[in-house]
Amino acid sequence: MLVRFNFLSQALMQQTNVTMILPSWTLFDAPNGKAESYVPGSKFQVLYLFHGGTGDDSDYLNFSNILRYADEHKIAVVMPAGYNSCYVNQPDNTLPWPAKYWDYIFYELPKVCTSMFPISDRRADTFVGGLSMGSMAATKWAIYGADKCAAALIMSGGGMDVTNIMSVVSQSAGNDGRTDFTVDAALLESLGVKFADPNDDLFITAKKNAMEGKALPKLYMTCGGNDFIRYFAFGTRDLLTEYGYDVDYDEVPGYAHEWDFWDYALKKALNEKLPIRNDIILP
Repeated sequence: MLVRFNFLSQALMQQTNVTMILPSWTLFDAPNGKAESYVPGSKFQVLYLFHGGTGDDSDYLNFSNILRYADEHKIAVVMPAGYNSCYVNQPDNTLPWPAKYWDYIFYELPKVCTSMFPISDRRADTFVGGLSMGSMAATKWAIYGADKCAAALIMSGGGMDVTNIMSVVSQSAGNDGRTDFTVDAALLESLGVKFADPNDDLFITAKKNAMEGKALPKLYMTCGGNDFIRYFAFGTRDLLTEYGYDVDYDEVPGYAHEWDFWDYALKKALNEKLPIRNDIILP
């Protein structure tokens, strides 16, 4: 079941669109041992899924098979519009009002969805995911929301800094927008580019979570073997592994920064990697 809704966000101070998938009955439910689809009081596990740069809430629906995957696995998928915000809050002095995209996806959106739709708010039932710019949001969600997120799908990225990403992209001059160019990592590091900065608040918080013995979400990181952005994935993977996170890193040869890869990654994550129950949560 495809749900598209629009509401006035307090965090953004504007109307905003959300695309949501709520699993419904399919012909294959009974043969696959699925529970009855329409039992009052039932709920779904949920994947909050964040798009990449230049996109909006329709991206995954337009360019992947996420609708079919959600029905197969009986998991709700919530896809907000983040545009080119990097899912960060605008400064407080922004006029007429600051659009606080981080507050929107981290606080407000889950509250709206779990109160208005049959979506579980339990940590064990909550997952986050994102690609490229959206991987930044998913990584932040998993670290700052370790107490309310069981696992994260981090595609083509990680805990990245936009300025550093653009420094890498600048090396692609003459490549006509291709994302499979060779990166001179040593040169960039000598120029001060950090693929993952342990002094960033994100990684400081990640380390603190581990040292305090908090329950840490499982992290499934994946990247195309030809994608320039994999160097940022390496940095995030290595730091979080060092801190004690369960990081499953999967690099797939032959793919770059592209939808064929992200669709493949979504299918694999839902089939094999995320700890989902693959059924409705009955009351």
